[in-house]
Amino acid sequence: MTRIDFYSNAEPKLQVACQLAEKAVQQSLRVLIVAPEETTLRAIDKLLWTFPATGFLPHCMVRDALAQETPVLLARGCDAVPHDQVLLNLGGESPAAFSRFQRLIELVADDDADKEAGRARFRFYRDRGYEIFHHDLGRA
Repeated sequence: MTRIDFYSNAEPKLQVACQLAEKAVQQSLRVLIVAPEETTLRAIDKLLWTFPATGFLPHCMVRDALAQETPVLLARGCDAVPHDQVLLNLGGESPAAFSRFQRLIELVADDDADKEAGRARFRFYRDRGYEIFHHDLGRA
């Protein structure tokens, strides 16, 4: 069954996404970052080129010729993904094919709209019997 981790107070959200993707890659895991909005996808792509500050996190679009060997993939959805390890969702809704992944990471920023969408996703997974792990990034 898919392990689901919710990270609340994920600010700034795209920076947190980069940090979590880097951590997964350091554990030899492959990551799919899903961002349904094109502007978010372009922003995370740009940020990954300069993350971490001393290098970059190897990534490409899911349909790129190098997708089979690239540790971080970017897509607007979960179609045609060459792995099933980690799915990092930047969208407001639950990804349709989340259950084929070993792990799902959900980020929830500290604004009302994102919190409400996060709560809806949390209920969606809980109501289907998934065990959910919560990490509050606001508590240091």
